[in-house]
Amino acid sequence: MVIENKEIRVKINGKFYHCALDITMDYIGGKWKSVILWYLIEKPLRFGELKKLIPDITEKMLSLQLKTLEKYKIIKRKAYSTVPPKVVYSYTKEGQGLIPVVKALAKWGRQQGEKYGKVEIKKIK
Repeated sequence: MVIENKEIRVKINGKFYHCALDITMDYIGGKWKSVILWYLIEKPLRFGELKKLIPDITEKMLSLQLKTLEKYKIIKRKAYSTVPPKVVYSYTKEGQGLIPVVKALAKWGRQQGEKYGKVEIKKIK
């Protein structure tokens, strides 16, 4: 980012970012991370619950995206010693700061969908 003829960059874990939005989009951008974050707003969810809510994502991709969000300390993974094993994903305290951002992005997307698209509602079994 250039401010007053000075280039400002942020280095996090060896990676340079050119502005704050660059950091944010690296952390939550892409096809699936924002969708995962949307579903975790209401309550913590298990892997299988997330998979059911996002049927188009593969298990491998879901696992990868969850690990990335966990690495960035946006979500946390809590494993319970039960049979079968139970793992629950939820927002971290730091990640909760993103909830208004995710809601605002979703609102903007809904407005675009209503304005330019055709909204279809499908009942889920």
